[in-house]
Amino acid sequence: MRAAGNPHRGTVTGEPQPGNPKQRLFRLVKDRALINRMGFNNDGSLRVAARLASRTPVFKTVVGVNIGKTKVVPEEEAVADYVKSAERLAPYADYLVVNVSSPNTPGLRNLQATEALRPLLSAVREAADRTVAARRVPLLVKIAPDLADEDIDAVADLALELGLDGIIATNTTIAREGLGLKSGPSLVEETGGLSGAPLKERSLEVLRRLYARVGDRITLVGVGGVENAEDAWQRILAGATLVQGYSAFIYEGPFYARAIHKGLAARLRTSPYATLADAVGADVRSSV
Repeated sequence: MRAAGNPHRGTVTGEPQPGNPKQRLFRLVKDRALINRMGFNNDGSLRVAARLASRTPVFKTVVGVNIGKTKVVPEEEAVADYVKSAERLAPYADYLVVNVSSPNTPGLRNLQATEALRPLLSAVREAADRTVAARRVPLLVKIAPDLADEDIDAVADLALELGLDGIIATNTTIAREGLGLKSGPSLVEETGGLSGAPLKERSLEVLRRLYARVGDRITLVGVGGVENAEDAWQRILAGATLVQGYSAFIYEGPFYARAIHKGLAARLRTSPYATLADAVGADVRSSV
């Protein structure tokens, strides 16, 4: 169970790009939240692939590579842009994630519609299989918490149809109303994706809905407002096999992951489950 350290918070695009103008990251301390509008600032998939190829890690680590659309690439050319990144990066990835849910690239979230998502995911899957014939590179899709419930269902059904390996729920939100934010208007009104504690409830709702739809047939990754061991435990009971944290790491510091791991172990010992795997989705199954 990975409890912290979001390995694909940084998205790689087909071409290098500087990202949005600074300042582009804001701390909402009173809300234990962040707003970011990074805009996929990165060196491009060619340079990132070269860096991954030259790695000589001392310990075996899992490398998840998150790919997104280059900002200047028009929406109608998005598939080719993603395929280029997949071809370059799949050989070095333990898994690939297609990010179609960042609010900071214009038009990107339009790709979450199933009529656009189906050809995109199919093309990336084919590219990964063609490039890495010796093994199957798992493919996941990362979705936004702002999707309507029927659209969440549609993505879940599509993931099953295409044989995806997983769904990451969820990315940051563009919502501000109804979240009970305490920070001042000068911060709350900044554009970008909101992450952290205010996202907790919606991300958990999306996760439960996905698990009710897909069950154990694909992996679900829970992320969004995971501040402590109880939050991670709730994600597991809602159907998450993996749990990620980012914003809380900023506030809790370097022992954040250790505290979650210890807390999960304590909860497991007093639960009716022999392993964390047994607990995955238990709350959803019991409510059906």
